[in-house]
Amino acid sequence: MGKLSVKVVPSSAKNAIVGWLGDALKIKVQAPAEKGKANAAVIKLLAAQLGLPQDAIEIVSGQTTATKVLAIHGLETAQIVAQLQQAIA
Repeated sequence: MGKLSVKVVPSSAKNAIVGWLGDALKIKVQAPAEKGKANAAVIKLLAAQLGLPQDAIEIVSGQTTATKVLAIHGLETAQIVAQLQQAIA
């Protein structure tokens, strides 16, 4: 299991993995930050990018804040970072 820190920007024009802000991955989602909609959009976007089922990704901290820590089951942190680097490039 790997862990990933993310900075979420809800209510954006499009869903996109923007790049790294220090150790955190910046992700824009169209969904608003209400009733878990932005969280669900982040999980859906990352699952698609990493080739994992959505239930392999869980938010372990930051449920109601822009900065979150995700646990990603099935990949180690180094694998996650490598795959996301390719998506950004």
